[in-house]
Amino acid sequence: MFIQVIQGRCNDADRLRKQLDVWERDLAPGADGFLGSTGGLTDDGTFVAVVRFDSREQADAQSSRPEQDAWWQETSTCYDGEVDFRNYDDAFTMLDGGSDDAGFVQVMQGRVDDAAGFRSFMQAPMDGLRDMRPEIIGGTVAVADDGHFTQTIYFTSEAAAREGEKQEMPEEVQRDMEAGMGQMHDLTYFDLTDPWFVGRA
Repeated sequence: MFIQVIQGRCNDADRLRKQLDVWERDLAPGADGFLGSTGGLTDDGTFVAVVRFDSREQADAQSSRPEQDAWWQETSTCYDGEVDFRNYDDAFTMLDGGSDDAGFVQVMQGRVDDAAGFRSFMQAPMDGLRDMRPEIIGGTVAVADDGHFTQTIYFTSEAAAREGEKQEMPEEVQRDMEAGMGQMHDLTYFDLTDPWFVGRA
């Protein structure tokens, strides 16, 4: 799975949402390999979208469509300044993946010491996490070879997520994480309290 993360400072949330509706209605039917996207606004006005395709080739083909370019030329005016695009060729789901039923989505970005170890750890069975944090529906994980990653986690609700955050991770789990993938650095969290779904989550 290929993931592209789009983020920038939004200046007109209502118009941006309408533009996403236009994309879903007019462009999505011809977007081969499009799997769905999850986005939303943070409290400080940053818009983040996590867009999924079967492959980079299909995502590139969509980007080269004239109608996609025309749509983006209009949509880009919903942002102030530059919009950041980050591509990940190595992406996968965790637990039950994304869900349109999620009431709260958190996008976490950062860097890990060992990209291969991170991939291996995040793709291992997570029965313990499911038992400890039942409010987590699932998510997607995208990691680059340089260790930069974007993890998107879907929760049943924000209240349940905040309650779950109060639980301390067992020391043995913390040790296993650090042994498997090294330390995490430069973490940034984007809280989407009103997630926007296009296609499927």
